[in-house]
Amino acid sequence: MDDVMLWREPGPYEFSRATWELNLGCDYDCVMCYLGEKRFGGLDREGKHRLLAVMRDAGVIWLQMTGGEPLTDPDFPAAYLLAYELGMQVEILSNGSRLHKDHILNLLRAYPPTKLTLSLYGATAETYDAVTRNRGAFHRFSRGLRLAIDAGLNIELSLIVVRANEHEIGDMRGWARSLGLKFRQYANISPTIHGTAEPLPSQSPQHLTHRQSFTGCPAGVTFFHADPFGRASICKVGRDPNVDLIAEGVDGLTRLGSIAESLMLRPGGCSGCTLSGTCRVCRPMAKIFQEAKAPLAHYCQHPER
Repeated sequence: MDDVMLWREPGPYEFSRATWELNLGCDYDCVMCYLGEKRFGGLDREGKHRLLAVMRDAGVIWLQMTGGEPLTDPDFPAAYLLAYELGMQVEILSNGSRLHKDHILNLLRAYPPTKLTLSLYGATAETYDAVTRNRGAFHRFSRGLRLAIDAGLNIELSLIVVRANEHEIGDMRGWARSLGLKFRQYANISPTIHGTAEPLPSQSPQHLTHRQSFTGCPAGVTFFHADPFGRASICKVGRDPNVDLIAEGVDGLTRLGSIAESLMLRPGGCSGCTLSGTCRVCRPMAKIFQEAKAPLAHYCQHPER
């Protein structure tokens, strides 16, 4: 059985899922990006491998590798291969701009990710390049997408809807269907992780998703997020306080539960809301919107109250 199966010891806690930003840098400059200033930086290759070992020891089975743009990180191939060898089910979130590169495609063909989720920003070169603010991006994406399909990878598209491409949403859906690919549509734009409002004007109000009422989530309990420096937080939104996994190791994760509880309290302007039981926005996200001084209509379904 050792020839076909990998045996792992169970983790000491309940963490089975994690997301990891390899790097906040990106080759796109999308108008709606929630990262704000996208700086390259983070752990070196050895540090990345140490972080993956901590995740393994924590019991992580499902790992989402994201960024920034993860495929632009020079350590991506080695980090991805190690995560694969450690028995993790890996999902890659990517803009697809590097899929046409031989070393990337050959790696994913030889060691297929459980899922490859690609963001789609338009159905024409003019619109796609305008949203990403990157000339030639549509051509590179289209080429990489076709090569990834031909390689038999499990692909799902994220259709990102903003004002600049809302006129092409029908064509974006049609493109996905013509390729036989699953897709989801995302239009709810958030402030940056720094609590600034630059992305919000790009939001397309008529395409906003009406979420179910927020009743809690597994963030910080069975799931955690790691940034490029190995700092673990309950999720991508609630980044502070956090835990330095490189310095503290697996045991540092025991503090995430109490951090999650503190972040789930109703923040600021929501503290007196009598309709919080039907709120569709998680508490950390509401705090980010409030820090950005965003109009209530951007995140509250009861702005008139």
